Amino acid sequence: MKTRKASDIMTTPVVTTRPDAKLTDVIKLLLRHHISGVPVVDESGKLVGVITEYDIMNFAQSGDAATTTASEAMTKEVITVRPDTSCVEIIDLFAQRRIRRVPVVERGRVVGIVSRRDLMREMLFLYERY
Repeated sequence: MKTRKASDIMTTPVVTTRPDAKLTDVIKLLLRHHISGVPVVDESGKLVGVITEYDIMNFAQSGDAATTTASEAMTKEVITVRPDTSCVEIIDLFAQRRIRRVPVVERGRVVGIVSRRDLMREMLFLYERY
């Protein structure tokens, strides 16, 4: 059986935001696209962070979402994978690091994103074949 990779199951195009986006705009973006987090990219498209509902809620308790930028609330140490990373490795990474999504990065640029939902779809696809 062929091992599927990030590039086989990742979501593209990726919804992203900029470091200078206000948290209120990030909230609108998340709600509009029915997602719980987005990569933060600079003007050249390079990944600089990830911002999630969790980050926003944590920050909102002590700050002002209307004046705070994504760069102030985002996670800067981002766990990423390559397009050729196996789904098994991604599942292990999610379990070990307790994360919900991982940007797929090639040459510093986000080319896709794999979420738990993408992995669930893959599991269903594999189990329904047998």
